[in-house]
Amino acid sequence: MREGLFLKKNIEKWKQYQYEAARDPDEMAQQFTELVNDLGYAKTFYPQSKVTTYLNGLASKIYLGIYKNKREESSRFTRFWKTELPLVAYKYRRELLCSFVIFTLFAIMAAFSASHDETFIRGVLGDNYVEMTEENIAKGDPFGVYKDNDKISMFLGIALNNIKVAFGVFVFGIVLSIGSAWMLFQNGVMLGAFQYMFFAKGLGWQSVLVIWVHGTLEISAIIIAGGAGFILGNSILFPGTHKRIDSLKLGAKAGLKLMIGLVPVFIAAAFLEGYITRYSTMPKWISISILVSSFSFIMWYFVWYPYRVARKLQLPGTVS
Repeated sequence: MREGLFLKKNIEKWKQYQYEAARDPDEMAQQFTELVNDLGYAKTFYPQSKVTTYLNGLASKIYLGIYKNKREESSRFTRFWKTELPLVAYKYRRELLCSFVIFTLFAIMAAFSASHDETFIRGVLGDNYVEMTEENIAKGDPFGVYKDNDKISMFLGIALNNIKVAFGVFVFGIVLSIGSAWMLFQNGVMLGAFQYMFFAKGLGWQSVLVIWVHGTLEISAIIIAGGAGFILGNSILFPGTHKRIDSLKLGAKAGLKLMIGLVPVFIAAAFLEGYITRYSTMPKWISISILVSSFSFIMWYFVWYPYRVARKLQLPGTVS
């Protein structure tokens, strides 16, 4: 093929690639492949031509665009966990603290109510669950409920249920934060009644060493999900200088970042519940180590580390 015909046949395509840069990685890869083919042809038949030099430069430009796109995607992933999520936790630390206080108060109130009303626990947890637990206690295996033989099904079921519950706590925040507060009330009351049931039967500290092996991450994540719900609801109630719809978008985005950050936490909690909690007779030092490690991680990543990141960026509220 003559050089002039080769140029006439492809010039419009090359101009499009040069002046209308593709943003989609797959489209960029396709353009690069076509240019490499054209460049190979040009080098074979017109090695000293300006067309060859032009194609070489254009192909190099698109290649760098692909490389930059991949590098940005990788750095974006790292930046989310190292900076973006911690800064959301720092910015909305009051909402997270509020969620913790509300959940804890409801749990304490439930335990107090259970101590003064024998029917309260059954009213909260249901007769079937209470009777099953009492049967397990009579058999000498009070935590038998965690010993399902199918570990994989148990792990997957728990993980999906925990994620479902947490996202429910978050999404219901759209009802002016009241929805999230209600969900925290339900979960807090259940925890308070559940924990008191074991203390009342003389199994309190044993239950802590067994149940909180997974419960530390699970309950912490629900509390953080409540904070995400408050972010969502407060964005409607208190838009500040933003339009209410814009404030809602910002609140939803921030809350969703927290929820994405919780998914690994729920998966870890489900793994512990499905595979580790079943060993209720494990040495105490193992239980305590897991419990302390889980609590330390939550406090580090969602409390201390966000403050460190904010301090490094010299954000308001931090001490240099």
